[in-house]
Amino acid sequence: MAIPGIGNILNIADVTLQTATPEQMPPAPLAANYDLRWGEIARRIGARKLGYNLTVIAPGKLACPFHNHRSQEEMFFILEGSGELRLGNERHPIRSGDIIACPPGGQETAHQIINTGDVEMRFLAVSSNGETDICEYPDSGKYQVIEPAQDETQRSFRIVGRYDSTVDYWEGE
Repeated sequence: MAIPGIGNILNIADVTLQTATPEQMPPAPLAANYDLRWGEIARRIGARKLGYNLTVIAPGKLACPFHNHRSQEEMFFILEGSGELRLGNERHPIRSGDIIACPPGGQETAHQIINTGDVEMRFLAVSSNGETDICEYPDSGKYQVIEPAQDETQRSFRIVGRYDSTVDYWEGE
């Protein structure tokens, strides 16, 4: 809960975690690899151009697929736990206190946080908002185009596709 009278302050201990609904989870057996729990922060404190959330990952799990953003920048601050950062073609150990920058770019900036430790990993995720973004998934050859939400209830445009299934620009015109 925000401090009474000061809507821009929230203690991280007061962040309520949400668990992904079945519709948000990947299908079985892939779902066994993921732990999708997060706590909204940005809207609760009145943020406009940055997104913030608290992400929690169980031991041996991932929060999201290996991906990169063409427009959006992300930063992660590891609060508790340890694991591995997959970044481009490299893997790096990470632990409590580490700050990770994931600037926008091509597939060389693709990233994924993996909890390889014995306890839950908790981290603050911060991202730039406001621009249409292309998110690429190098492991699966997919991409996602996301236009920012016009309000807090929906995105106005989102499409997921594969690079090998494009159509000609003039098809159907």
